[in-house]
Amino acid sequence: MSKKQQKFYTLITGGTSGIGYELAKLLAKDGHNLIIVARSQKELDQVATSLIATYKVDVISLAKDLFNRKAAFEVYDFVKSQGILIDILVNDAGQGQYGEFINTDLEREAAIIELNIISLVTLTKLFLIDMVGRKSGKILNLASIASKVPGPFQAVYHGTKAFVHSFTEAIRAEVKESGVVITSLLPGATATDFFRKADMLNSKIVQDPDKLSDPADVAMDGYNALMNGDDMVVSGFKNKMQVAMSNVTPDKIVANNMYKQQEPVDNAK
Repeated sequence: MSKKQQKFYTLITGGTSGIGYELAKLLAKDGHNLIIVARSQKELDQVATSLIATYKVDVISLAKDLFNRKAAFEVYDFVKSQGILIDILVNDAGQGQYGEFINTDLEREAAIIELNIISLVTLTKLFLIDMVGRKSGKILNLASIASKVPGPFQAVYHGTKAFVHSFTEAIRAEVKESGVVITSLLPGATATDFFRKADMLNSKIVQDPDKLSDPADVAMDGYNALMNGDDMVVSGFKNKMQVAMSNVTPDKIVANNMYKQQEPVDNAK
């Protein structure tokens, strides 16, 4: 297929809910055709139908389980088979598991590492090579303020997000002269389905809904940072303050503070 016949799309993982869905709406509103990737075909079809009706863009729904490392390659192969060019990649899909590390499920944690790190790295590498070859493109990776602080009761999740942010900043420096923009988005606790999936609903940090960020606000911060070519953005004033404080506070104290924030309510003193 010739270059003239190829179409540009934005690819979003985890695009059916939360921050990913809000980013999909922002991109569609600005006229971007979308490929949304998630596990549930039913949810994908519902979101695609809504986006098409509201924003009059093309939306392709692709059901893939990114806990499986082969799935990322299958996403890339599908894109290539359709003659599609990805000009924006949003790696939003991610999950956590709540609990003390000695008590949590190792198999589930290994799967979370596959999703949060391996699939993200795979998709980034495959599409970044194409973008650098074209000298254009944008990638938004969902890190978290968890990347900046140790996270008792979410040790593996915080570790994966530390990887995502460090990885994103590193490859951005490598391709800085290529015309490709790579941005790291660092939200704090946000009102999404993350906490239910992580079995975290009894954590102190989620007991006050007013303290949770609006996913639409987080998405807007990330979208603006990406379009402005920024290397990273911490979403929300209180999260900016938390990161700033953690930068000048010993890790031991930061970890103890996070322990108090994230401990189960029935253990709180």
